[in-house]
Amino acid sequence: MDANKNPVLFTGQTEPEGHQFDAFSNQPVLLSLEQAGIDWPSSCRNGTCRTCISQLMQGRVRYEIEWPGLSAEEKVEGYALPCVAFPCSDLVLRRGT
Repeated sequence: MDANKNPVLFTGQTEPEGHQFDAFSNQPVLLSLEQAGIDWPSSCRNGTCRTCISQLMQGRVRYEIEWPGLSAEEKVEGYALPCVAFPCSDLVLRRGT
């Protein structure tokens, strides 16, 4: 199944604000946040500047780029870059480090 042809709709939530958003499997999480009217810090939109870094409190994401601008330790601690992260499940995100 091609995720772009048959996107899956997940739900997302931000902490501590509690804003909810639709997270589509075929687009970056940042785009879903913006479509919901949620103001999330961002700049480069290619995974290098780290402006959008968030802690993934719940859920899973995937990347279509080989190595986003996260250290191995940050990945283990659940940090994600919403500008290049695609949802694989329902999500709960906390902004910043």
